[in-house]
Amino acid sequence: MLNYQRYKRVPVVDYPERQWPNKEIQKAPIWCSVDLRDGNQALIEPMVVEEKIEMFNLLVKLGFKEIEIGFPAASQIEFDFLRQLVDRKMIPDDVRVQVLVQCREHLIKRTFEAIQGIGKVIVHIYNSTSTLQRDVVFNKSKEEIKEIAIIGTKLVKKYADQFDGEIFLEYSPESFTGTELDYALDICTAVQETWGATPDKPVIINLPSTVEMTTPNVYADQIEWMNTHFKNRDSIILSVHPHNDRGCGVASTELALLAGADRVEGTLLGNGERTGNVDVLTVAYNMFSQGINPELNIENIREISEVYERCTKMDIHPRHPYAGKLVFTAFSGSHQDAINKGMQALHERNSQYWEVPYLPIDPSDIGREYEPIVRINSQSGKGGVAFVMDTFYGFKLPKGMHKEFADVIQTISEKQGEVAPEQIMDEFKRLYIERKEPMHFRKCQITDTEMENGEFATLARVTYTNNGIEKVFEGVGNGPIDAIQQGLHDELGIDTKVLDYNEHALGAGGNAQAASYIHMLDVKTGRTTYGVGISSNITRASIRGIFSAVNRLFY
Repeated sequence: MLNYQRYKRVPVVDYPERQWPNKEIQKAPIWCSVDLRDGNQALIEPMVVEEKIEMFNLLVKLGFKEIEIGFPAASQIEFDFLRQLVDRKMIPDDVRVQVLVQCREHLIKRTFEAIQGIGKVIVHIYNSTSTLQRDVVFNKSKEEIKEIAIIGTKLVKKYADQFDGEIFLEYSPESFTGTELDYALDICTAVQETWGATPDKPVIINLPSTVEMTTPNVYADQIEWMNTHFKNRDSIILSVHPHNDRGCGVASTELALLAGADRVEGTLLGNGERTGNVDVLTVAYNMFSQGINPELNIENIREISEVYERCTKMDIHPRHPYAGKLVFTAFSGSHQDAINKGMQALHERNSQYWEVPYLPIDPSDIGREYEPIVRINSQSGKGGVAFVMDTFYGFKLPKGMHKEFADVIQTISEKQGEVAPEQIMDEFKRLYIERKEPMHFRKCQITDTEMENGEFATLARVTYTNNGIEKVFEGVGNGPIDAIQQGLHDELGIDTKVLDYNEHALGAGGNAQAASYIHMLDVKTGRTTYGVGISSNITRASIRGIFSAVNRLFY
């Protein structure tokens, strides 16, 4: 039995005046990517310099204006990477690079050596403030821990006075979620006042969920409590840095934004220590799906995913939100049918809003237009097969034909698993379009003929082969289909009835072919089936459909 009694609950916040549950996200936050620092240090194989440069260029292309590029005082590799960006003039004027450093003078001095020549830099200092770390790691009092933050702030201020560019200070009370709120406020206020923050020169106060310890609503309460208790709130940019230990990083971030956060630090696709950082892309795409501009250039998730996997050497889970290969794919028959009908309704109504069951966004809006929305396996149904035939190949199967053809594909999928669209089309050709034996239609002459009562009817003279032997029959009826049906009866004794007839163009333009679907009944046995014919001439397509159905019913 699980020894759950070893664990104690993390206290909730006594904050009945909370306002965040009644709010909605209205706009995108300030985004800061920490892929090159927090994300990189979590990799089994950290990125080499050229991989870091490729990732940096991607982040710039995506529109991040704040990018944490590393811990240059802690590693020569990190230092050299930063200098590469400077020497190769790769940092755009409108991008702030962010560097992390502990509150120690020799490290801060080394950090300022690394950032020489950069126009805008965020110097990010931190120290752990939680009750647990104060006790078991540092063995220091609250005042001693606060003094570390104050000294770090003074040192950054000292070196910033000698720096040619513009320095922005960021302070993180690391392990904020395990810190008493009144103490977190006390230490952040001390940093704010030591820095001399003003509305024109604000300080970034970053409140990280360094370890996700409880439910997202508690984190939101913590953020709102801090937000409402800060002095001179207009001198603070309130930032969050959520991790994902409980799998709630995205939810924690969204609720923190409701609670007053201005800024979000995270990584592409959630890469980070343990279970990762908050997935910035998921948060941004969630906003996009609600009609909010995410203020990031994320129209091509395929390109983002390719660079991410190449640089991090990590695979994206196929069910990862938005980026996974299967997230816009339906195997379930009922889902496929609903998607199929939703797409048809969207097209028919010409709606300005995307509304399709089971698809919260249009996959093509984020660069997924070349991937199948519906894929067929043993769980699929008739709607899915019809959707594939329409979407991939333009065949709009009559509703009555959906089950007949889907049953064939179902049998295949139960033996082999997923059935690719190409295989579905091959089966369609084999069973319907190319069903030319033993009766193969060759040509037909259609003319009007006068009946004894003075009325005119259709005379069809059909040339065909039966087991390779060329033959001819004639039939008279009230139209080409009826005439051929009568001719087959008179010539071969085939007694049939056409139950339904459908046709449509395959494509557009003068050279487009037509598809014809004939639903035919064998009067003697009661069996029914469909036949399909295609031709640039609609009459020939119909006749081919009749022969296809006859071959399927009688041979």
